[in-house]
Formats: sequence, C-alpha cells, structure tokens
Amino acid sequence: MKRNQSGFTLIEIAIVLVIIGLLLGGVMKGQELINSAKVKNFATDFKNIPVYIYGYQDKFRALPGDDPQAVAHLGSGATQATSAVSPGNGIISGAWDSTVTTDESQLFWQHVRLAGLAPGLTTGTDYLPTNSAGGIIGITSGSNTPISGLNGSYVVCSQGILGKFVKQLDIQMDDGATDTGSLRAMSIPTSRGGTTAASAVNVATATNGDSTTYVVCMGI
Repeated sequence: MKRNQSGFTLIEIAIVLVIIGLLLGGVMKGQELINSAKVKNFATDFKNIPVYIYGYQDKFRALPGDDPQAVAHLGSGATQATSAVSPGNGIISGAWDSTVTTDESQLFWQHVRLAGLAPGLTTGTDYLPTNSAGGIIGITSGSNTPISGLNGSYVVCSQGILGKFVKQLDIQMDDGATDTGSLRAMSIPTSRGGTTAASAVNVATATNGDSTTYVVCMGI
C-alpha cells in the first residue's frame, strides 16, 4: 500500500525565507541604530565641554580648574589649584588623563560640577567622568596635547572607543580622516597620567581596526 509523502511547497518555503529575511533585516537595522546612538553619545561628550567652559567663564570670569578664586565662587567644598601651576593664567595644567585630584585637569570637573554645569562627584580621589564605553574623558590645554599635530586652545580626549565608532565619529564631527583635522585617534596609553607630551602617533583611517580601542582627542 502506497503512502503519500507530504512536504513543503515552493510557496511555503518562499514565505519562510521572506520571514527569515525580514527578521535578519530587523536585527541588522536594530544594531545599526544602537551603533548610531553610541556615536551620538560620544559626540555629545565632546560637544558638552565647550558649553561647560563658556558657562563657567560667563558666570565667574575664570576658567574651570584654573580658577584662582574657586573657593570664593563655589564654596568651601571647592579645591583651588596650587600656586606652583599659576592658577588664573588661562591654562589647564596637567595631563588629560591625570590621576592627581589637585591637577587643574582634574579640578576642571570638580569646578563645573560645583557650578551646576555638569553632573558628577565633587569629592573623592578621581573626578574624571567616563563615556558610554566606560573609558575616561579628560581635558587639558593645547600646550599639553598628547597627540602630535593636534591644535586647539584646549584638547579633550575620550578613551576606549572602538575603531568602527572612531571612523563614524570623525565623519560626523570632522574631516573623515582619523589622523588629520581637529579630531584624531591615538593608541591607548600604556599607563594613565603621563600623556602630556605631543608624542602619540596619529592612527590613520586605513590602519584603524574596527575592533581595536583607541583614544580620540579633539582640539577646541
């Protein structure tokens, strides 16, 4: 006695393939949106720094971190830079990734927070904020730029950014090349707190690995 074997028709298989294609497309689109959101967060970090500087200067006629009257302006909880670094000279002294809370590059963050311009801790052993990737964000004066050829009155650096995001960030904010312009990439420092000399090599777009993490610095 013969038995009829049933199976999927071509139409049913086609429908299944279409559904799988739609699901894969949705996943890829979702990942694209997540990546775009991350790049937007990194960009916002860079864009916020000038707002903090100008807001503080408008309020106190001084530079955060370098303010020689920080206690008078912000209260007894504020720390003023020592006379050894000449507070009030318009320069944010110290490495962008400083580990010393009395450095002006660290005090910058305490001052803008006490002034109500930014959220975050105003006491402790480290004032540097972190980005959405968990890397530190720091600022220093252009004379202390850690990356060769990068110009600006001040330099803002953000650590731990994947190469694929670095490229997107540079396209969005600069010239699309990660080794030229006002926004550049460099390799992660081997140790924190000593990258004040402009000796770091710019990482070109062509050698920028998508899954490698970098420090991105912007001159403002």
